[in-house]
Amino acid sequence: MDTRLLPPTNEGLHIAGGILRDGGLVGFPTETVYGLGGNALDSSAASRIFAAKGRPADNPLIAHVPDVDHLDGLASPTPLALRLAEEFWPGPLTIVLDAHPHVPRTTTAGLSTVAVRVPDHPVAIALLEQAEVPIAAPSANRSGRPSPTTAHHVMTDLGGSIEAVIDGGQCVIGVESTVVDARGDEPVVLREGAVTREDLGVGHGQVGGDLSASPGTRHTHYRPTSRVVIAPEGKGAEVAMKASAFESVGLVSRGPVPEGVSSLGRFDRPGELAALLYGAMRDAEAAGLAVLVFEAVPEVGVGRAVMDRLRRAAG
Repeated sequence: MDTRLLPPTNEGLHIAGGILRDGGLVGFPTETVYGLGGNALDSSAASRIFAAKGRPADNPLIAHVPDVDHLDGLASPTPLALRLAEEFWPGPLTIVLDAHPHVPRTTTAGLSTVAVRVPDHPVAIALLEQAEVPIAAPSANRSGRPSPTTAHHVMTDLGGSIEAVIDGGQCVIGVESTVVDARGDEPVVLREGAVTREDLGVGHGQVGGDLSASPGTRHTHYRPTSRVVIAPEGKGAEVAMKASAFESVGLVSRGPVPEGVSSLGRFDRPGELAALLYGAMRDAEAAGLAVLVFEAVPEVGVGRAVMDRLRRAAG
């Protein structure tokens, strides 16, 4: 199959919308990472998403809709869900609710719940409007690989196995959405993301819950071919320098990069590390580096999401 690389123009979006309505798959940008989209109400399209990614069948998909008014078409909104949607949609927050019976069990991974969000990206919203169907979309990468934050990343992993990719440039946030169970009276965080516990006003007891209802929480994720090492805060250069005596090494850190080590990104704040995280992993692969050292960040705010992804990548 030839995968078309489409521009984010009216014509490109019109073509992509038709592909989705016809049961095809399209990679598209969101503010978090690129998604691999298919019609969320078409069981065959959802099955194709799992097959293209090599995704475990018990890992549910997120259904994307253009606005909160479309939530009723997929799930039974709770007062909490409507409050969260008003505050955080469009944005990187996925809400888990009881699914309507017509939502395919393929999309929900056999669960009675469905995960839904409204993306905060003009190309994603325009595609949803063109497709006229909710779009189920996990990250547009092979399962277990670093998530894609550019169209090139999607083509590298899935080119030849899907119909099209819309090139919407670099993703701004760089880590997947926060997932919250909103079926009760208080939100329960199932997956950390850019909408933080502080934003949601949740405590430690409101984290965890039934992780089977959340995408991306129970399987190996984000691993590049380069070995990922997490260095303590302020020790990135030291750890990378020691490793470089034996192997080729890349470093992502706040400080200077020692001689003999490849610089794969500098950051000052955890949000900046989030934005370059997966790109650095893929750049290390492309350079054939044996080791990629990331300097840790405090586990506060989005730092929790970053460290969660790094620990998964490091295994």
